[in-house]
Amino acid sequence: MDASEQPKSWITRNLVVLSVVSFLQDSASELLYPVLPIFLTVTLGAPIAVVGAVEAVAEGIAAATKYAAGRMSDRFPPKRLVALGYGLAALGKAFIAIAGAWPVVLLGRGVDRLGKGIRGTPRDVLLVDDIPDHARGRAFGFHRAADT
Repeated sequence: MDASEQPKSWITRNLVVLSVVSFLQDSASELLYPVLPIFLTVTLGAPIAVVGAVEAVAEGIAAATKYAAGRMSDRFPPKRLVALGYGLAALGKAFIAIAGAWPVVLLGRGVDRLGKGIRGTPRDVLLVDDIPDHARGRAFGFHRAADT
């Protein structure tokens, strides 16, 4: 059996890189977002209703962007969209870190969720690139485990 006849491994470079990046991004989110309500209300003095409004706007942005992301991943290179999505998420967290008033937190959460919406579908396209059909479920499971 020569090299061209050997079965492909399901663990590809794309899978490993995207899983590591997802793990790090999710870790940053899990460290930041549980303390966000305290930051908004205690540190910035925002009314409690602002906490709900910030989350509602952020999740609305993510949902609307996810709707458009599939179409965008057909028109633009997936690697660029994934990089844009993760870059926006990091930028959004930076806005929150420097926030001196709750509208900046709203902006940061909106930018972060915009990034989340943009990167999802193109990331899935990259995940299955070069993975044999019979191993795609295993690859997605590996990525989701790293993302969680």
